[in-house]
Amino acid sequence: MIVIQSKRRKVEKILKDFPDAVIVDVTSKGEMPMVKFSPFYPVGNIPIPFSEGKYSASVEGIWQGLKVFETHDVDESKFEVTSMKGLKRTVRKFGKPLGHRKGVKGEELLDYISARKEIYLPIYNWVLDHVLKDELSELTELSKNKTLVLLDYETNEDVENPRKPLSHAGLIKMKIEGRL
Repeated sequence: MIVIQSKRRKVEKILKDFPDAVIVDVTSKGEMPMVKFSPFYPVGNIPIPFSEGKYSASVEGIWQGLKVFETHDVDESKFEVTSMKGLKRTVRKFGKPLGHRKGVKGEELLDYISARKEIYLPIYNWVLDHVLKDELSELTELSKNKTLVLLDYETNEDVENPRKPLSHAGLIKMKIEGRL
């Protein structure tokens, strides 16, 4: 069994609910090699959807870089960030988000859920398939004999729920279960 829990929750409480659990932190604060599952981690050379010949260091770099606001368009500098810092682009600084550009030079703007489905899920899945095969196999093996608890800051596993950011740990769970 695989369970997603908040990184903010105390380990003691998690172990009380899941006494046989193996707890793995897949956030940017996790340890090697599992920190590589963080969308902020610069695994490098991730193809940017709908953008032939363009690559990003991280999943989050693509997600933030293709975001379009009232006062700012695509920010290609986000594709090059390797420090796991300075990636976020916020409403406070750039105004209301209008959507995600379908490609660096694309004309179409995708709404939030469409962007999840056409940009975020494919790039995260690409990273799982092409970069994190060994780490994913390790998590799969762990989940066969014990409860595997994946820690993430977000716990929303519903791609269709726009009210909360999507949990990348939920995507890992879906991949292991053959649903991604």
